[in-house]
Amino acid sequence: MTTAALEPRAGRRCQNALNTLHATSYFAPELGQELGALGITHPRAVNFAVRAAALGPVGAGAVTATFYNYKYDLVARHVPAVWAIASPEDVLAARARAVDAALRRLLGAEAVTSAEMAEAARLALRAAEACSRGARPLYSAHADLPVPEEPHLAYFHAATLLREHRGDGHLAVLMSAGLDGLEAVVTHTATGKGMTPKWVSATRGWTEDDWSAAAGRLRERGLLDDSGELTPEGIALREEIESETDRLDRAPYEHLGAEGVARLTELGAGFARAAAFAGAFPADLIGRG
Repeated sequence: MTTAALEPRAGRRCQNALNTLHATSYFAPELGQELGALGITHPRAVNFAVRAAALGPVGAGAVTATFYNYKYDLVARHVPAVWAIASPEDVLAARARAVDAALRRLLGAEAVTSAEMAEAARLALRAAEACSRGARPLYSAHADLPVPEEPHLAYFHAATLLREHRGDGHLAVLMSAGLDGLEAVVTHTATGKGMTPKWVSATRGWTEDDWSAAAGRLRERGLLDDSGELTPEGIALREEIESETDRLDRAPYEHLGAEGVARLTELGAGFARAAAFAGAFPADLIGRG
């Protein structure tokens, strides 16, 4: 029997579907409530704590390096001080409770306990078997965590592994392309698929002056025009970055196989649409302005 070949962008589409559901956790009020109960109340401290907790009680330098597009000054205001409030282990437990509650709210009890959710969890975990640890600190740290027993939490765990695996590789590609953290954000926003400057400033700590300076550097390189749009060279660079990221992230999806990837994409996209329809994301999150 002939096995269908994996399409070049199939892995990217699959990971995008899984990552969309993973990303709902950062906007879920349940996360703030659970972390608030531990004494972590500032939204940025919550974000740094839940994503970095798998690394252990690291400092601002490690968080800035692994997150890449956050301003160090912002990170240093909350890390490592956040670990004096709650341990990484307590933060991870709180995140699990928040994710459980948020997914039940967004998807409904029937979907959370469905055969489709259990199938998606199995497929996603199968793909994650082929992830590699080398030079992938956020993925590797999360890979050390136990797999939850409940299917919807196992699915979230697998989505996190696949998200961070692709993300770690993506940062290597951005560095190779000569884009610093903010330049990467500015070019992504210019595609129309990234966060708006308002959300970048609110969550990443960059000022308008920082943004203008980064845009100026990109204009000097011929990647951005005077109106803030990507030039043909800028468009080509962003496409090259995504293609190279695909190459570095291909192993999990080749391991799962074309049929498995197609099925996981179908299931993941359905869960992601349901969550978005339920109001999981702010209306002004994505776009150029």
